[in-house]
Amino acid sequence: MKLENKKIAILATDGFEKSELFKPMEALKEEGAIVHIISNKDGEIKSWDDANWGKTIKIDKKINEANENDYNALVLPGGVISPDILRVDESALNFIRAFFKSKKPVAAICHAPWLLISAGVIQNRTVTSYKSIKDDVVNAGAHWIDEEVVVDSGLVTSRKPNDLPAFCDKIIEEVREGKHVAQHA
Repeated sequence: MKLENKKIAILATDGFEKSELFKPMEALKEEGAIVHIISNKDGEIKSWDDANWGKTIKIDKKINEANENDYNALVLPGGVISPDILRVDESALNFIRAFFKSKKPVAAICHAPWLLISAGVIQNRTVTSYKSIKDDVVNAGAHWIDEEVVVDSGLVTSRKPNDLPAFCDKIIEEVREGKHVAQHA
């Protein structure tokens, strides 16, 4: 079953890890989903790629123009810079919280669980992340495990770019399943 008529939001800003935005976006589009890039700024955002600025991507909507009701799922790419900028943006955190409140799938990779921590939605969840933020995740009340992809009632997390094949497969699976009753804020 393809993902036609499914709309996915990817929330990022300058400094997102290139592969962690482009690979899930391509995988979702290949399945027929409509993907919108949501950001805290207009125009384009720049990726981070092998210790330097990389490819840019056009923004579809600013966070304050985006509404969770228009989307079936949310993807949060990592990289150090993008999550660190967005985690202090209250409109970004409210956008993330809305997906949890409506029980929709949310996927976060690498450093993106920082956003889940700041949004207050990670406590009592089983997740993974990039190893350098394990303590942050544990201190926020989550159960951290070292696996390529972890799914907890619609919340998909992965550690790093090498985990992208499993991460993308799980995002697609969770979007197909739809809302998850146990997904919670």
